[in-house]
Amino acid sequence: FTIKAREAVAAAVEHARQTQAPELYPEHLLIALLKQEDGVVPALVQRVGARPPELVAKLEEALRGKPRVRGSTSLGESPALRQALEGAIEEARTMGDEYVSAEHVALALVDADGTRGVFKAAGIDRQRLLEALQAVRGNTRVQSQDPESQYEALKKYTRDLTDLAKRGKLDPVIGRDEEVRRVMQVLQRRTKNNPV
Repeated sequence: FTIKAREAVAAAVEHARQTQAPELYPEHLLIALLKQEDGVVPALVQRVGARPPELVAKLEEALRGKPRVRGSTSLGESPALRQALEGAIEEARTMGDEYVSAEHVALALVDADGTRGVFKAAGIDRQRLLEALQAVRGNTRVQSQDPESQYEALKKYTRDLTDLAKRGKLDPVIGRDEEVRRVMQVLQRRTKNNPV
């Protein structure tokens, strides 16, 4: 499992303890994934047109209907969660990834008992989530424990000048002939005072 996936499982366990759940349910894990800061799952959910806070609210509501336990008992995983985690491992294998990451878990949770209805109500199905994942991830494979840092690297470290120009956020170049000519002159020099 990747770092983000393990963090999500740990956060899910903590959430289950706080809500006094007898078992760790798929809902706990999905809540943890949706609440991850700069995690890939909230970005995927937003890309398909849903809002993570609304999904979290629906999941919290679903958990309120589940039984609660008082006292400190050992927290086991529910059969639905075990099946979802096995599905996540299978997703990683199918995609040719070396590690199980947060997006594999999210894909497995789309069809898991307890979370399936929330995804369906939000209009999210497996195919739409896969398309969003392809857009975010591109052709990169999960070959390290921190693959999320490689997703959308271009957007993270650069500015889309074409998009900024379309939105009118760039200063105009019109009427700056002398400045443009001077920049071109400096850049054309082979050695003397060439900043490149």
